[in-house]
Amino acid sequence: MDAEAIEDLFSGLGPVTIKRMFGGKGVYRNGLIVAIDLNSELMLKADRETAPLFEAAGAHQWSYEGKAGKKPVFMPYWSIPDVALDDPDEMTRWALLAYDAAVRSAT
Repeated sequence: MDAEAIEDLFSGLGPVTIKRMFGGKGVYRNGLIVAIDLNSELMLKADRETAPLFEAAGAHQWSYEGKAGKKPVFMPYWSIPDVALDDPDEMTRWALLAYDAAVRSAT
């Protein structure tokens, strides 16, 4: 996803900064990472409080395979729920949840 499209998606959250990372992009609000764009998929930050909401909305959690014979490693990023992709108000709601998780993880 290009920077303009990401900025448009997050417009309800306020200005975001986009930086290259992990071969993808990190999306930051007030210096805190709220989302990543990895392999052409935008994923929002979640934590113990918000992950159940993402799961209930049908989102999937980012994971990668651990070392040979190890279990998958789950990261604190979830796909954007389908309901938010075409509804700016819903996207703002989910982006705020991601920002709140970022704030909590920073403290």
